[in-house]
Amino acid sequence: MHQRFVVLLGFALLGSVGLFAVSTGARADAPQPINISYQPTNYWALPFYLATQKGWWEKVGLKPSFSTFPAGAPQVAAAAAGSWDVGSTGSVPAVLGAARYDILTIGISNDESATNALMVTAAKWAEYSKDPKDIKGQQILLTANSTGEYAVVACLHKYGLSESDVTPVNMGQAQILSALTSGTANLGALWAPNVYTFEEKLHGKLLCSGKDANTVIPGALIARGSYAKEHPDMVAKFLAVYEHSIRWERAHPAEAQQALIAADKEGGTEITASSAKAEMDLRPIYDLSQQLRIMHSSGGQSDADKWFDGIIAFMKDKGSIQSAPDTRSFITDQYMQMVQNDPKLRAFANSSD
Repeated sequence: MHQRFVVLLGFALLGSVGLFAVSTGARADAPQPINISYQPTNYWALPFYLATQKGWWEKVGLKPSFSTFPAGAPQVAAAAAGSWDVGSTGSVPAVLGAARYDILTIGISNDESATNALMVTAAKWAEYSKDPKDIKGQQILLTANSTGEYAVVACLHKYGLSESDVTPVNMGQAQILSALTSGTANLGALWAPNVYTFEEKLHGKLLCSGKDANTVIPGALIARGSYAKEHPDMVAKFLAVYEHSIRWERAHPAEAQQALIAADKEGGTEITASSAKAEMDLRPIYDLSQQLRIMHSSGGQSDADKWFDGIIAFMKDKGSIQSAPDTRSFITDQYMQMVQNDPKLRAFANSSD
């Protein structure tokens, strides 16, 4: 009887250990939380929408929550409190984040040179398009420390002017649109999709884009430095999902355009089918192999380094940063390389299903 009790007790203990192992294993395999920051209604945010709608985060074991911001400056400032882990933003706030908040640039979300622009009302189009130097002394509404402002400065330089030759007025994008609509201002810096809203609904005109001024304006995939150091595997998984979305967009352009319309509507902006097509036509996006080429330095400067050097010079000139950070201190291909070196993540990033 005693022996039977011992045997039964042993089986009970083994059973409880087995249950504990299963339970622990389930917790270990459960999707891990990650907080992603972005600005809604930006084309480069479409991969976040797609991944959520199609369940791609779970494919790599991530459970995302999202923090959204109206512009890049408040977005990167929120990193100081650790309110987000990874995300995407404009290149100007990415530099601001590197200088002030230890934010890394871990990839390039898109080339938005053609969609950050100096816009003009229809009433002033004929005058300013004939001689852009006539904007000297005029007010230009812009969002400070943004890619929109960077495009304006590049356009002013193209015209032989500087920011000191005009009167910059700092406003959010919605306020700029409102002022241009009411006629209280004639010049404003907008980025997509606001440029399309201004053109299609308000009959505004594009006077000059960053691309027109021969300036590359990249978007940045970012991570908090401390988070990336503590959780490099999570950052790599985030990038794998993003790159999978890029592949899917390219393989399914019509469906991607419809998804962009839905994503922008969810973010509070309604765009037309022609605007969605323009976004995809005007803003190059990069798959994993292209990311690795853009960010690889080979002992010198990478393409990404060169693009960001112009932004750093702009920000230093206007006093937004006191000293110029070395691009190699915050632009890194380490996490893209982790995706490339992991067979499962690489296969997922390169698939379009």
